[in-house]
Amino acid sequence: MSEPEQPAMAAGYCDHCGRQLTAEGGGHDGCRAARKLEPPRYCARCGRRTVVKVTPDGWSSHCTRHGLVGDPG
Repeated sequence: MSEPEQPAMAAGYCDHCGRQLTAEGGGHDGCRAARKLEPPRYCARCGRRTVVKVTPDGWSSHCTRHGLVGDPG
């Protein structure tokens, strides 16, 4: 069974660019702004590229290791 998903920017990796987050959290202001308009492209838990499906009703993002991340809104 998979673990519950953590908030995107609090899990260790940026879900927009895939780079590891620092303790200060700096350098990802542009990523946070872009995520307001786009689905996540990387897994926030491991940094791997995800498979993203966008539909008229929302989006889904699937990590090969951690499974499905659904549209929060």
